[in-house]
Amino acid sequence: MRRQGPPPTRHELLRGRRRLERVRRGEDILRRRRQALVAELFRLARPAADTRALVEVRADEAYELLLEGLAAGGGGGATTLGSPMRPLTVVLEPVEQWGVSAVQVEATQPVRRAPSTRGLAPGATSPAVSATADAFEDLVDLLLDAASKEVALRRLGQALARASRQLNTLERRVEPDLEAQIGRTTRILEEREREDHQRLKLLVPNRPGEASRR
Repeated sequence: MRRQGPPPTRHELLRGRRRLERVRRGEDILRRRRQALVAELFRLARPAADTRALVEVRADEAYELLLEGLAAGGGGGATTLGSPMRPLTVVLEPVEQWGVSAVQVEATQPVRRAPSTRGLAPGATSPAVSATADAFEDLVDLLLDAASKEVALRRLGQALARASRQLNTLERRVEPDLEAQIGRTTRILEEREREDHQRLKLLVPNRPGEASRR
């Protein structure tokens, strides 16, 4: 038959107790880490939600301005304000919060351009078209800010879920299994001690005079 679990010896009993102590310490660490992650998650959740709502508002405003700009100046004016084309370089700065890695997204230059850097001279196009260009460049700047918050929020959520899974595994599987193993080994060792004591009583001869008094 296949043997189940470690052999019921005193060495294994001490080893199991040490493992149980380490598991309980690990549970305490994971419990405190989970509490810290929850607090940090709630701290970042409100700013991230506010930024997300602001992105929706600014996007609606930008597209409304775009429709007004197209009605006022046609597609040619709006296209000209988007030139000259330029690369938008961003820097991903690594940051760490409670042991969770994230990134801070920052543009290396201002997203919004001055009127003099656009493809038309000032006054050569309608104010609605200029407002459209400003609105979309401000929206890009806001999206970069929102990206940093969203990445941090997502990484914290993943770390929180991982810590919760690990804690549940220790509390519901590892610790009960160790406790059951320690209890089983303890019962077997106690039973062996009682059997050894009974055998010793049978093997040790009676002292002189003890049999006559019976």
